Parts: sequence; structure tokens; C-alpha cells
Amino acid sequence: MRVAVFSSKSYDRQFLDAQNAGRHQLMYLEPRLDATTAIAAAGAEAVCAFVNDHLDANVLTLLAGQGVKLVALRCAGFNNVDLAAAKSLGIEVARVPEYSPHSVAEHAVAMMLTLNRKIHRASARVREGNFALEGLLGFDLHGKTVGVIGTGKIGLCFTRIMAGFGCKVLAFDPYPDERCVAAGAQYVDLPQLLRESDIISLHCPLTPQTHHLINEAAIRQMKHGVMLINISRGSIIDTRAVIRGLKSGVIGSLGLDVYEEEDNLFFRDLSNSVIHDDIFARLLTFPNVVVTGHQAFFTQEALAEIARVTLQNISSFEDNGHAEHPVSIERIV
Repeated sequence: MRVAVFSSKSYDRQFLDAQNAGRHQLMYLEPRLDATTAIAAAGAEAVCAFVNDHLDANVLTLLAGQGVKLVALRCAGFNNVDLAAAKSLGIEVARVPEYSPHSVAEHAVAMMLTLNRKIHRASARVREGNFALEGLLGFDLHGKTVGVIGTGKIGLCFTRIMAGFGCKVLAFDPYPDERCVAAGAQYVDLPQLLRESDIISLHCPLTPQTHHLINEAAIRQMKHGVMLINISRGSIIDTRAVIRGLKSGVIGSLGLDVYEEEDNLFFRDLSNSVIHDDIFARLLTFPNVVVTGHQAFFTQEALAEIARVTLQNISSFEDNGHAEHPVSIERIV
């Protein structure tokens, strides 16, 4: 199949080419997929898209008009796709349901340790010859209460790691997993988790129910000085409310690998540009905030698996008209 691969970087090409072995004609396109770039898919039977590509009804209509029959997402989330429009246009949507839950869970732990022990600040100080310890005081993770919101495969990995640190783990998920209980987690309702947790880590998908799950009301229920980690989707937290929480001290530290308006920022080099997003710029002024650019998935193992499953979806669609891992509006309604 001829496949237009949008938002492609050098590492995408490396891992996709290794898995493809010349079977499909992969046309790599660096721009993000949206209404202005969809024309670049002309002649392709499929498009391969990433988390910040836009696949609304307008874009899908443009793609369908060019003969595109498959959208192969090289990610697990599909909140950027209008599934109802895809169905009406006869476009199949496929995703990578899992790749390396360890990569994402471990990144959450890395952010937690960085914030707690002030690694980002300590490293900057030492480079300037400042070896003073004032302002770098952390705490033992052992014995602390960690709240895990969302206990899918990533949440399960994170729970096991936290249990290994000797933490008490509270979990919240509409669908409890006995494996989390076996790992040492206790399922509670959300208000109890917010009230009792010293650290809260978000591992849930973005749905209408989880949009701005962490909002003003939720923050009011949290312990003063709580650490908040989000490596799931940016819109699960209300960023303005979180900034107010940081200013009041209710949120003692914040780690973000995702951001509500990240599609205008992430996966690009803007080091020579002015960032016009005032909310994001405000976040960067806090010394107790660490932000990474949606890199939690970024390990060799995860990229290899993403490439393998993405091409498996494409090959399956070419062979029998159906992707190996389809996602449809019926499955989420």
C-alpha cells in the first residue's frame, strides 16, 4: 500500500523502515496532518497519523475524496479522530492499543523523583559552581500515599513500581483490576484518593468523562503540598486551575509530559521562537514544575513496537480489508 506518514521524524523513519522491510510504500511527511496539509496524501490509500494530527470531519472528508481508506494511528489514543465521520465516509481507523506501558510508567516515576529531589535545579546549580543544598530538600517516598487515577496497563506498571518503593497505593478506576489489588493497591472513590494522597499520578484516557477531571473542585479536595503528575493527556487537567493551585501551595509540585494546547508546541524545535501561549509560559516560571514534551513513550522498545503494530494494521487491511486493531464509534459509545 502507498501510505502517507504525517508528523514523521527521523526516528519514525528508522523504526518504520526496519519493520516494513520494503513491503509498503511509505511516503514520509514532516508536517502535521490538518486541513491545509491533507492534500499531501494525494495518491495514498492510507495515512499514518500521530497524537497531534487533526482528523476531524473536514480533514477526513478531504482524505476520503483522495481515496484514503485507512487511518493508521501510531499511538493508543484516538481522541483526535472524529470516529463518526470516519464511519460515514467508509474510512477504517486503527491504532496501537499498547506498546510499552513500562516506558510511560517509568517516565512518570522519573518526573516524580526529579521533582521530589529537585534534580533539575541541583543539576543547574552544579553547572554554575553552586554546591549549596538550601532549597533542595526532598522526602522519602517510602511510606507515602500515592494515588493512581486509571489502572490500565500503564497504571498497573506504575502501581507495581510504587509498591516496590514501599508506598501505600490508592487507586481509582471505573473498572477495577484484580492485578492492581494483588500488587498492593486499594481501590477507593475519587474524593478519598484526592484527600489522602501525597502524590497523584494520572494514567487515564481522555474521554468526555475525564476532560478536566482535575479542576478547581478536585484541587480543593487535595492535600496541601500534593505532587501532581500527568503523563496521559493534557486536557485531563484544567491548566488554569492547576496554576492557581500552584500559587496557593495546594499543589506543591507538578510534572507534565502533556499539555492541553500542546499541538501548537510539542514535537517541534521552537528554541529560536517566541512562545505565544501565555498559559504555558506561566507554567515554566514555577521552580517546582517540570515539563517534558510528550516523551514518556520515547524508548527504543516502545518505538519498535509502535512500528510493528502500525505496519501490522496496514498489512492486515491490505490483505483482508480490516486492520488488526480497529477502533470504531460503536466500541466507545
